[in-house]
Amino acid sequence: MITSATPSHIGRLVFGVSLLLVLASNAVAQAGLVTTEENFRAEPNGVLLGQVRPGVSVEVLTETEDWLQLELTGWVWTRSLQATSRRDLGLIVSASGGENLRGSPSGAVIGRLEERVLLEEIEQVPEWTHVRRVVWMWRPSVELFGERGAGRGTPSTDVTSSEDWARGGSAGTPILSSPDGDTLGDIAPGANVRVLARDGNWARVRVDGWIWLPPGSGEAGEETVVTDMTVQEVSAVPDDGLRGRVIQWDLQFISLERAENIRTDFYEGEPFLLTRTGDAGGLFVYVAIPPERLREAEGLSPLERIRVVGRLRTGSARLTGSPILELLSLTKISG
Repeated sequence: MITSATPSHIGRLVFGVSLLLVLASNAVAQAGLVTTEENFRAEPNGVLLGQVRPGVSVEVLTETEDWLQLELTGWVWTRSLQATSRRDLGLIVSASGGENLRGSPSGAVIGRLEERVLLEEIEQVPEWTHVRRVVWMWRPSVELFGERGAGRGTPSTDVTSSEDWARGGSAGTPILSSPDGDTLGDIAPGANVRVLARDGNWARVRVDGWIWLPPGSGEAGEETVVTDMTVQEVSAVPDDGLRGRVIQWDLQFISLERAENIRTDFYEGEPFLLTRTGDAGGLFVYVAIPPERLREAEGLSPLERIRVVGRLRTGSARLTGSPILELLSLTKISG
């Protein structure tokens, strides 16, 4: 169940919203996984607080026949928050139109908070605030894995290692894109990984293996890629009705930029491509670049033609009215 403001299926490899276990006397703790983009609310069928993307690991605080109560945490750009007089929920989302919720400072977007949502502050780092809110979510949108310790929701910490190699624990070990970042997958129990670097209790690892990937498949996950909508058509859809859809456009690269604080659809300093369509109108499109794709973007030449597959962040940026895509794949067009 999702409102028209957030209608799309968003990617599945997203982590960073931490939903913590509360030991209630009459409740059995369960772990689970959000399977579709879903609204979260102040209470069952209550005020809409925001949306969370699929792939988020969760643990249930309280449950009813149709609803699950979860504790939601994430990171918000500090300039989009203001203090309140409340002791329990001392922050409010002040950004017009709401703000992104991220798995880590400057990290992947894992959800969206509505404007005026109250939050509890956990900690602050430069430019970013770690926040928390207890929320309710429609139960069918979460796949449950049983009691704590019985399913995928409880990662193993039993990891043995040597100087260059590590082995997954008896219950398997999740692989994250960064400490507290996106969940990319799980190491099977006993599987070996190569240790590339260490940072405290975290290790950067490499896994070698094979997956089934017939020609032409897997480039944008299992989601439908929209190829028949123009930039004008996307910009004309009201209230970001296409937000989260995966779209393919052929564009002309102009420059690689970094967002200033006036661009509220980006976080400050976020890299993006300034591009335009190749038709007579030459409409602008902004393409947000994830950190791991920045080197690829730096190799582009001005006026080069590129084919971009990206997830729509907004069809009409508040500052310019142009669409913003979050880059999934980029191909240079020859000729």
